[in-house]
Amino acid sequence: MKKFDNYKSNLSVLSMAGNQDLSNDFIISGIIDMFNIQFELGWKVLKELLFYEGVSAASTGSPRQIIKEAYRFYSCIEEDIWLQMLADRNDNAHIYSKTAARRLVNQIIENYIPVFQKLESSIESQYESILATLA
Repeated sequence: MKKFDNYKSNLSVLSMAGNQDLSNDFIISGIIDMFNIQFELGWKVLKELLFYEGVSAASTGSPRQIIKEAYRFYSCIEEDIWLQMLADRNDNAHIYSKTAARRLVNQIIENYIPVFQKLESSIESQYESILATLA
């Protein structure tokens, strides 16, 4: 599945965020941008998998709807954290404060990256035999 390959590739880069110079505004901005991409890939991978599983909401669902359906369908989804990621993704376009940006980066490093990694591991485990065949 191409989206999952992109998900894993982006996550491998985002996972290095904690090793970067977090006093550098350019690095902070890059981490936030990578988070936005990772979140988009995440909910879209979930959408594809729900569609594969025959969940009707997957055909037209918004990110919020897909997250809620994925929470019902997959035990690895922590709905409250994914919904917080959605809110942060939506709000971060309006971050003009260095303090708020750094707070978001800390949230990404401490809470969101592990959740993305948990999803990656769960998908690889649950769909190992069919990942290559999914479009």
